[in-house]
Amino acid sequence: MTMKNFVQPGNYVTVTAPAGGLSSGEGVLVGHLFGVAATTAAEGAEVEIATNGVYDLAKDDTAAFTAGAPAYWDDANKVVTATATDNLRIGTALVAAATAATVGRILITGHAN
Repeated sequence: MTMKNFVQPGNYVTVTAPAGGLSSGEGVLVGHLFGVAATTAAEGAEVEIATNGVYDLAKDDTAAFTAGAPAYWDDANKVVTATATDNLRIGTALVAAATAATVGRILITGHAN
């Protein structure tokens, strides 16, 4: 049974690619909505983003993660970080990542807190 006002599950939503465009697999923050680009898109083009799931995202090379730690998005540098200050929470680290690691495996929640 489907409710009359149901639109979609929301696993993927369409947004406008920001300045500079997006590459497939790149994180993007639109207001308080965080997602991972499903395809490459030029600036201003519509692009589908995944709003939940587990992704390996570019990581701040000064941050280390422990499994289960909160993950934040540093929108200025387009990386996931362990630093809450001036960043929005996007999910949870699933595995530990040393400072030298270039990616963090993150369970994203679709909205930034």
